[in-house]
Amino acid sequence: MNDILLLEPVLKEKVWGGNKLKSQFGYSIPSEQTGECWGISGHENGTNQVTNGALRGKTVRQLWEQHRELFDHESGEEFPLLIKIIDAKDDLSVQVHPDDHYAKEHEGYAFGKTECWYILDREPGAELVLGHHANSREELKQLVNDQEWDGLFKNVPVEPGDFVYVPSGTVHAIGGGVLILEIQQSSDITYRFYDYDRPGQDGQLRELHIEDSIACSMVPHQDSPLNRETWEEEGLKVERLIKEDYFTVYKWVIHKAAGTLLRTNNSYQLISVIDGEGQVQTEDAMHLVKKGDHFIVPATLKNYQVSGDVTFVVSETTKHHQ
Repeated sequence: MNDILLLEPVLKEKVWGGNKLKSQFGYSIPSEQTGECWGISGHENGTNQVTNGALRGKTVRQLWEQHRELFDHESGEEFPLLIKIIDAKDDLSVQVHPDDHYAKEHEGYAFGKTECWYILDREPGAELVLGHHANSREELKQLVNDQEWDGLFKNVPVEPGDFVYVPSGTVHAIGGGVLILEIQQSSDITYRFYDYDRPGQDGQLRELHIEDSIACSMVPHQDSPLNRETWEEEGLKVERLIKEDYFTVYKWVIHKAAGTLLRTNNSYQLISVIDGEGQVQTEDAMHLVKKGDHFIVPATLKNYQVSGDVTFVVSETTKHHQ
């Protein structure tokens, strides 16, 4: 396979969703309450189909099962990462995700959920919940039991271009008016602390998971410092946003013509186009790509050319954790 794999997005309605996935990215959304675009996913709850070439119609999940050579023969039962765009018209529930050990023991699933967010846009004054003020698990339990939400959760303002690391165990919520690109372990396990006493799409209050939430939470909360590094390569501005146990994430800004891009680790890349448009030239074809497109560069494709005025977020796995 000497070509990239272009993917059909999977759109998901959410009680807190809006219409920015249509207005800003041009997706065909199922309703005005569309909260998520799963751009690159092999998860059983939503996996993308390839839209080009010899593998057209195959899903990422099928490719992981049947064509592991595309992924440098990486081990593991499940495709390791999930890339989403999230449109939070309203506040998401305040929640926490388990680590791998807890997820395996309590849910029977291979992955917990460590994630990170690139802030694409936000309404003025929009915030995140990131962490809590409890100093012990007993204090956390008491504040939750007393429903002292304002005194418990830490609110953080955000701006476009901010990058946020959310390791498993971090109490968090995306606030209303925030649009993000999320890179996460391929897990759909969420434990809710608090959901504003609002009904779900079925009219019933959504389930809370207080016991699991308290058990999984990092106590006391510790912020995770980031070391963003920037450098230039032949027509390409590279910023490494994060390198951690499960993923390494870069932002690439390409202006006009760029040189041949060689993968740094001879593995595969998951690429989301977050701004502009450009051309990707491979051995087999030339592709026009634009804001909102997602594609995989397989390990079998050794080099490719990119030109145009376009910004990518590029995610790679950390294989020793698979």
